[in-house]
Amino acid sequence: MIENPSSKEVISLVNVNKTYFMGENQVHALQNVSFSIKEGELVSIMGPSGSGKSTCMNMIGCLDRPTSGQVFIDGKGTFEMTEKDLSVLRNRTVGFVFQQYHLLSTMNVLENVMLPLRYKGIPRSERKTLALEVLEKVGLTDRISHYPHELSGGQKQRVSIARALVTKPKIILADEPTGALDSSTGKAVLELFNEINKEGTTIVIVTHDPGIGASTKRCIRILDGKVADDKINSSFEANEVHHV
Repeated sequence: MIENPSSKEVISLVNVNKTYFMGENQVHALQNVSFSIKEGELVSIMGPSGSGKSTCMNMIGCLDRPTSGQVFIDGKGTFEMTEKDLSVLRNRTVGFVFQQYHLLSTMNVLENVMLPLRYKGIPRSERKTLALEVLEKVGLTDRISHYPHELSGGQKQRVSIARALVTKPKIILADEPTGALDSSTGKAVLELFNEINKEGTTIVIVTHDPGIGASTKRCIRILDGKVADDKINSSFEANEVHHV
């Protein structure tokens, strides 16, 4: 297994290409994409539909491998991994947050958050303790017995974030996490990501929304399968200069 020489980089894409075939047509979803994300960063990957940002997300989430190039997640190269190895790395390293929440309707809030721990074989008593800890962090201890249909969109997304956090992953990967929310609720969810990030968790938000791109310190813009831009937002630079 190939090891990434830099231990501080929790995500690294090096000259990544991804090609699909749609019928007889070849689609270049990613073309020579290279960037790294260090442990503890909060980064947005932004681009319109069809830009390649979702393919980037699949690479980072260990859901897919590149056609060529290298992807390192937590120092491990995924290019030659088996599906089983990818699954192990994904489950150990990445917590997912989705636009449509993906909560199980037959389980209450506490049970939904405990579920990933059950898959890891953690005893039920310990599962409950860990789930209650993260539900307190997202401000939902008064909703633990509620079912998804009894929650607002913002509350559902907080449950989804708690479920992603409960396994203590190194990376939270959020796919359009505010897409189904109104602007004020979306802003509150982004503030929650900022709080989680302050505790050291690396967070990557994949979005089509320039407003979210502008709200993160670093924004990687993907266009036509290539990195069009990778910059620190000027408002954050100004704040850092001001605080020096």
